Amino acid sequence: MSTPSVIESRDDVRLTRPVPQMRRRVGAAAARRRLAVALCAPAALFMLLVHGLPAVGGLYLSFKELNTFTFAQLFHAPSAGLHNYTTLFDADSPLRSGFFGAVRNTAIYTFFTVGGTLVGGLAVAVLINRPIRGQRVIRTLMLTPWIVPSFVVALLWQFMWQSDVGIVNKILVDYTGLLNHRPVWLSGEASLWAIIIPSIWRGLPFAMLIFFAGLQAIPPELAEAAAIDGAGPIRRFRYITLPLLRPLIAIQLLFGVIYAAYQYAIPVVMLGSTPGPNADLMMTLIVRQSFQNNLFGFGAAASVILTLVMLVWVGVWWRTFRRDLEAAT
Repeated sequence: MSTPSVIESRDDVRLTRPVPQMRRRVGAAAARRRLAVALCAPAALFMLLVHGLPAVGGLYLSFKELNTFTFAQLFHAPSAGLHNYTTLFDADSPLRSGFFGAVRNTAIYTFFTVGGTLVGGLAVAVLINRPIRGQRVIRTLMLTPWIVPSFVVALLWQFMWQSDVGIVNKILVDYTGLLNHRPVWLSGEASLWAIIIPSIWRGLPFAMLIFFAGLQAIPPELAEAAAIDGAGPIRRFRYITLPLLRPLIAIQLLFGVIYAAYQYAIPVVMLGSTPGPNADLMMTLIVRQSFQNNLFGFGAAASVILTLVMLVWVGVWWRTFRRDLEAAT
């Protein structure tokens, strides 16, 4: 009669023995989470102070009548309500046309800059991924535009775009004869392209580097199996390489659009603080109206609208590429 009780007691010991181990594992996991939070807290606090507080301050100032006469009061300036926002859309406002012109130019600039950077970077990455002579030297030289600061890039291309002595017109007119006149690149309708092309030139190496790393990570067995099945280079790229690179394309697209929308250095250095209606971007408009024309409330309102547009873009981007990013992780 005592045998079952012994068996039952042994079973109880077996059932209760893993409990302390589970508790230790849960405690260790909680300790790791607390350590991670403690390590990230200083950086999060720093980001909050550097980005969060100025953003809140800018939002608050967008509802203030802040100009040359009231700037000394700053946060205690008279309230303007929604006047700074309605000014942007009021048909009778002299600022409306400049604002919508900057929105149009920024959209065009962002589209072609990001598109050219992604397509060009991917094309160059595919080319240098092939076994060619001097591959390492070519990779190093391709990174040169990315290493050069934006200020230097703008100065370099400013000289290249000069109508009389610039190398661009010398190639197009004197050396090749493709054009029979010397275009004025730094003013007029061509001025927007004069800042788009240098922006692509500078951003392309970084995109190339990211895509090249992605191509190196793709198992060669996939392309070899597809080739055995009769798939040509274009089909292999479309159905194997491109889908596997979608997470990298998503990351490049996210940061590329945000960086292009907030571009300031290249247009200002090349075209000055007043680029003209054909090349005036949102950031050049905001800085000029705020710090040259002393329309601080208008500049704050335009900044808030630009930030909201970027938040909408991030939401659309996340819904579009969420599955690709989750599959990559």
